Amino acid sequence: MLSRILNIRFNSIASAAFFLAGAALASRVLGLVRDRILAGMFGAGDELDIYFAAFRIPDLVYNIVIAGAVSSAFIPVFMAVHSKNKNEAWNLASNFLNVSMLALVLIASILVVAAPLIVPFLAPGFNAEKTELTVVSTRIMFLSPIFLGLSAIFSGILHSFRRFMAYSLGPIFYNAGIIFGAVFFVDYFGVHGLALGVAFGALLHFAIQVPPVFLSGFSWRRTLNLKDDNLRKIFTLLVPRAIGLGAFQINLLVITAIASTLAVGSISVFNLANNLQYIPIGIVGISFATAAFPALSESASSNDRKRFIKQLGSVIRMVFFMVLPLSVIIFILRAHIVRIALGSGEFGWVDTRLTAAALGLFCVGIFAHSLVPVLSRAFYAKQDTKTPVVINIAGMAVNVALSFLFVFWAFDLVWFSDMVKNFMDLYDVSNVRLLGLPLAFSVAGIADFTLLFYVISRKCENNAFVSSVYYSVFKISLSSIASGVACYGALFLIEPFVDTNTFWGLFMQAAFASVCGAVVYLAGMFFMKSQELYSFLDIAKKRLRV
Repeated sequence: MLSRILNIRFNSIASAAFFLAGAALASRVLGLVRDRILAGMFGAGDELDIYFAAFRIPDLVYNIVIAGAVSSAFIPVFMAVHSKNKNEAWNLASNFLNVSMLALVLIASILVVAAPLIVPFLAPGFNAEKTELTVVSTRIMFLSPIFLGLSAIFSGILHSFRRFMAYSLGPIFYNAGIIFGAVFFVDYFGVHGLALGVAFGALLHFAIQVPPVFLSGFSWRRTLNLKDDNLRKIFTLLVPRAIGLGAFQINLLVITAIASTLAVGSISVFNLANNLQYIPIGIVGISFATAAFPALSESASSNDRKRFIKQLGSVIRMVFFMVLPLSVIIFILRAHIVRIALGSGEFGWVDTRLTAAALGLFCVGIFAHSLVPVLSRAFYAKQDTKTPVVINIAGMAVNVALSFLFVFWAFDLVWFSDMVKNFMDLYDVSNVRLLGLPLAFSVAGIADFTLLFYVISRKCENNAFVSSVYYSVFKISLSSIASGVACYGALFLIEPFVDTNTFWGLFMQAAFASVCGAVVYLAGMFFMKSQELYSFLDIAKKRLRV
């Protein structure tokens, strides 16, 4: 029974995307529980700064060596080989797994030794004690890219067969491991208990993938052939993607370094707000990108251009349909969301206001960061990793430049600083420079999306594709604005009936306002006869029947 559930196959992009979105929602809810526990235990202070800083280097290794390879290179090549020769495909999977693991272990071992030299550059604002604690936590966390690397390759195999169940459970187990570390390990190991929790969560992320992969036909083989043509093809496709991911990870390192020079807790505020803004990105953008990639790869490999354009246009419009109103509602309710998600224990009122302001600035670019994975995978499906990588590198360069510009120059301008403080209701808060980081992140994301969409539109050479996206976005934007107005008004409408000084009172106010905003949005889309609304309702009906 369990094996049957873990091996469910999804035949349509929309059904797979909605399933992944539901699983991502469950994972994000658990992620909120994780962040609430961390914020309540430590507040936006030294311990969380150490935790988030230590996370950066291991995460960089995993993303560059493995994550890019699976998403952009392994799946298309594996699918192409599997369609011709299954035995050769499984041999390729084992060969890629073995080579990748050797690379990960070697790189992780070198960086474990070099951690004392790297951390001072990563967090130049840390004192000697914080630096030493970050070094130890970083070394512990280097276990995570090894387990997550194994897990990512297994996920790639499952994605190729459109089996997303175990993959969707992975992040849930990962967050559960981190929570376990926070609740149980911290008492014995201090801040290093959080690092142990990350390693434990990565192990669980891998373990849940193992049964369905072997049930899919995989069997590990003792092979290590660097001269294999298919392996070389994967690495040929991988290199540009790895460079692009490297640029993105370096961008996060720069943000961490800048935040470390600001007030204590700046790294924590940025990361906690980033985790919150990533909820709609993960639920909508990543889910649709993941679900669409096998289908887009199949259309591209069969040279079915018409079908490829139709699939891509449908996914782009559906992501806009879901993520734009979410961005508006999150912006309106940003303070409520932070207070509900993080407002407990050591997480004080100033921490809450700064995190809410950062979340508000992140909202400006949520739609762009949700669509970048979709557009990037459209290029990967055509086995073009160079174009999105060049564009992503340009976007990251813009992000780094704007981060320095906003933090170290713009906030020295009285008019700019006062404008941000008044707009974000931070007139009596001094540490507002860190808000330059989420603002730069959003602007760079919009630039990244704009370039990707322009290039893919030119490649498609289909005016109907572009006009259909523009027309849908126009209708979605109008309804989203109406939704935001309704959401804002509903806050005042219900305020006399709830006690917003309590958790449940605040939750009820936010829930009521969210429902009002959603109803107005759906009514607006219904009035304008949105095709995306009808598609959404059709999928919802099918899922309910199932």
